[in-house]
Amino acid sequence: MASLFTPLQVGALTLPNRIVLAPLTRTRAGMEHQPNALMAEYYAQRASGGLLITECTMIQPNTSAFVAEPGIYSAEQIAGWKLTTDAVHAKGGRIFAQIWHAGRAAHPNMCEGLQPVSATNVAIEDVVHTPAGKVPYVAPRQLSESEIPAIVAAFAQAAKNAIAAGFDGVEVHGANGYLIDQFLRDGCNQRTDGYGGSREKRARFLFEVLTAVSEAIGAERVGLRLSLLNSFNSMIDSDPVGLAGYLAEELNRFNLAYLHMMRADFFQKQKGDVMAITREKYKGVLMGNMGYNAQEAEEAIASGKLDVVAFGTSFLANPDLPKRIQTGAPLNAPNPKTFYTPGPEGYTDYPTL
Repeated sequence: MASLFTPLQVGALTLPNRIVLAPLTRTRAGMEHQPNALMAEYYAQRASGGLLITECTMIQPNTSAFVAEPGIYSAEQIAGWKLTTDAVHAKGGRIFAQIWHAGRAAHPNMCEGLQPVSATNVAIEDVVHTPAGKVPYVAPRQLSESEIPAIVAAFAQAAKNAIAAGFDGVEVHGANGYLIDQFLRDGCNQRTDGYGGSREKRARFLFEVLTAVSEAIGAERVGLRLSLLNSFNSMIDSDPVGLAGYLAEELNRFNLAYLHMMRADFFQKQKGDVMAITREKYKGVLMGNMGYNAQEAEEAIASGKLDVVAFGTSFLANPDLPKRIQTGAPLNAPNPKTFYTPGPEGYTDYPTL
C-alpha cells in the first residue's frame, strides 16, 4: 500500500496519506441545522485520513433536502462548526466543508412551505423523507437569470464562513442531482437562455460559482465534486463522457485544489468511463470515489489513474481506516439502518483497533 501512504500536495495542504473521508450525509444536526459536539467527535475520530470532507452543508436557509443536515449561513453555525475543526486539527487532521444548494431536491415540508428552485421546473420522480413522512417531490420553480447571481454570492459567502469556522477549504458540491448538477446535465436543464442548451451554457453556473468561491478564499482551498454518470435524483445526460471531457479541460483554468469525480451510477442506468477522459484532460489532482477498496485504490494511484481516493461507508464504519489498511486488519461492517438516524448509535460507536 505504498502509494496510498505517499504524501500528496493538494492545494495549500500536504496530505500525509491519500485516504480521504468522502462527504457522507449523516443528519445529526437536528431541525435547526446546527453543527454540534457529537458531529465534532465523529469527524475527530477520523482525523487520521489524509483529508476529511464534511457532509453536504447548506449555504442558505430553506434549502433542506434531508431534514437534519447542517448549515453554514449563520453565526451560530459557524461557531458550531468550530467545535469540529478545532477537534480535527487537535488530532493533526485536515478538513474541508462541502458547500451545497439542494435545488429541486429540497421540499416545502422542510423549508417553511417555500417552493424549491432549479434550472427548470421538472420535479424529481421519487419520494422524499420529511417530518410529515414520505411524500413526492414537488415541481420546482425555474430560476430567472436575474436570481442566479445571488446564489453564486451565497456560495462565496459560505466559503468565507467555512474559513471563519476554521476549515482548511471547501468542496463545491456539483454532484448527485443537486442545484449545480441540475444546471450541468441536459436531462434536467431544459433552459433556452444563457444558462441552458450547449455544454458551455449549462456549465456557466458552475464556472461562476467556482470563480466567486476562488476569489473569496483562494483557488488553492477549493475542491469540486462531480457525478456525471449518477442517475440519483432523476438525473441523466445524453453524453456524460463528452461532458466529463469538456469540464475536465475547462477546469484546468481554475487551479483548484482537486477535482473529485464519482466514477459510476448508483442505479446502473448510465454506463461509461468518465474517469479515463478526465485523467487525460485534467492536469490537477484527481480524486476518485465510489466503491473503491484499498487494493483497487492502491493500484489506481500506483498506475497514475488517480492521485487520491475518497472512501465512503468503509470510513464511516472504521474510524481508523488508514491504520486498518496499512496493517491489513479486518474492517467493521457498516450498518445502513443507522446512516441517517439521530444520536451516537452507528455514528460515533464503531470500534477502533
